[in-house]
Amino acid sequence: MPAYTETEADRAAHDAVRMHYEEYPYPPRDPADERHRLIVGSPSHLHEIDHYVFGGNRDFSKPFRALVVGGGTGDATIMLAQQLADRGPGEVVYIDISGAALEVARARAEARGLGNLTFCRGSLRDLENIAPGPYDYIDCCGVLHHLEDPSEGLATLVRVLDANGGMGLMLYGTLGRTGVYPLQDAIRRLADEDRGSDRLALAKRLVRELPESNWFRRNPVLGDHLSGDAAAFADLLLHPRDRAYTVPELGELVSARELSITGFIEPVRYDPGTYLEDDSLIVRAAALPWIERCALAESIAGNLKTHVFYVVPSCRAETAVAAPDGSERVPVWRDHEGAALAGRLSNARRMRIDFDGLPLSFELPKGTGQLVALIDGKRTLGDLRGALGLDWIAFKDRFDRIFRVLNGLNLLLLRSR
Repeated sequence: MPAYTETEADRAAHDAVRMHYEEYPYPPRDPADERHRLIVGSPSHLHEIDHYVFGGNRDFSKPFRALVVGGGTGDATIMLAQQLADRGPGEVVYIDISGAALEVARARAEARGLGNLTFCRGSLRDLENIAPGPYDYIDCCGVLHHLEDPSEGLATLVRVLDANGGMGLMLYGTLGRTGVYPLQDAIRRLADEDRGSDRLALAKRLVRELPESNWFRRNPVLGDHLSGDAAAFADLLLHPRDRAYTVPELGELVSARELSITGFIEPVRYDPGTYLEDDSLIVRAAALPWIERCALAESIAGNLKTHVFYVVPSCRAETAVAAPDGSERVPVWRDHEGAALAGRLSNARRMRIDFDGLPLSFELPKGTGQLVALIDGKRTLGDLRGALGLDWIAFKDRFDRIFRVLNGLNLLLLRSR
């Protein structure tokens, strides 16, 4: 039975989306760059998957099957395939509606010599016929918000997901995209009959003419239109169909399909305490249920232009996230620069970071430098405690405070021994 009952208007809109990505494969990538760098990001970094989907307990040296839906030019596909190839027999299935994007992704895989990839061209609507499951993990970034019915699209993904698996999703954020949709509407009014380069040129002229009062012009977190790349500009302002979500709307979307959110990336951005200094406000915010705290943080910050998060079937949400709950847990740096970071933190009392134009500063607990210098992805919490010569209670108090900061910034994750 087909997942969608389409109207003629929906078919036309679907074709418009497909043609958009044939003309503007996104994001713009040069396969030759694979010789000197691997693009990593969220979701779908293997350490994140283990931490937020499998409770830190997944052994990637055993077979693992992943699906990347709407893989575009291949960022998540190449990252995940490379990381799995480095660990064991994992495989990645890629699907996208754009032949142009698929060819870029395929060329990137060939440049790396990756043999654990299967490329499929097609739509999410046809997923069960083109690339049937089950899958241990599904990446779906920038797809659901382009569908006529995102909830039905998510239901299709659930049907091919293994009961013990999970997903990494990205959907647009309403507040961070302030100004985008009125400007999209203005472009449609002015360029209703224009196509291709004529439509792009008109849109660029309009953006240059925007007055200081325009909300798009005043939004400091929107920058794709400034990169000089046609595909980046078009994806932001010329897309034929997209929508955005608030945190409560995301909660409703996933819960309707019996899924639960296990974590947003980066966690500190969804913590109201990140933005507040008034103790009474912080206490009130902390008393809210977790998803309401995340929604409050979104409302306060105002600059979350995308939501990146992990979900699992609700029946196993309580055990999906790794926690520093025992001496056999192993803290791991998300990326290889952990040792360099540890060096920078050796004598630091605060950690400063910029999130989309918002500078933030986080206090580092006493002893941070000494402890993080010992983290090598192999030592357990018990090993670290012994190396520091602390009793378990004193060590756990110190580690928890440090982990709260570094995990909140998506720098430090956990796995089992």
